[in-house]
Amino acid sequence: MRYTTVIFDLDGTLLNTLEDIRDSVNHILTKYGYPARTLEEIRLSVGNGSGVLLEKSLPKGRETPDFEALLEEYVDWYERHNAIKTAPYEGIVEMLRAVTASEHKTAVVSNKPDANAKALVRKFFGSYVSVAFGERPGINRKPSPDSVKAAMRELQSFPFETVYVGDSEVDLKTAAAAGVDCISVAWGFRSRELLEDVGAKTIISKPSELLRLI
Repeated sequence: MRYTTVIFDLDGTLLNTLEDIRDSVNHILTKYGYPARTLEEIRLSVGNGSGVLLEKSLPKGRETPDFEALLEEYVDWYERHNAIKTAPYEGIVEMLRAVTASEHKTAVVSNKPDANAKALVRKFFGSYVSVAFGERPGINRKPSPDSVKAAMRELQSFPFETVYVGDSEVDLKTAAAAGVDCISVAWGFRSRELLEDVGAKTIISKPSELLRLI
């Protein structure tokens, strides 16, 4: 066994959440008279938390009047509409079942709001994921290593025995900051070409490929 512990990103890695995110962003944008965003625009804007997502989606970004109120409304709306079209990628549940059956410890670290991350992990993956952390007040979000380190502490794991699995450049930076290895996935919100351009060394094309690497 190369690793005892596997920490996963959530959006674009375990769950395809993109359509629910787009629909929730566009609910806020159109409600207040702003132009809606396409799925591709949302794809390129996710990964750094809800604040950055909304900033990139509004024409004037954080200079938008009442930006913080809009952000709060978006987070609340998405929390209540985050599992309409969302689903695990093909092969994810089977992979997680195999990972836990081989006695690896598992966690999720996401830049989603903490309540959203925990609820989605619980709904879709149940006992296959032991620990889930999202964005929380007072905790620096990814690419800060803070939540990855918190997950390792809770699982009583060390960096040398831990691998982080994610779909974006943010995840690569997070793993590096936490001192853990990274496996990138090519089925998520970033292309294989982009991942290679930002320095990904190990890229898998389907979930079952993870099993031979851990």
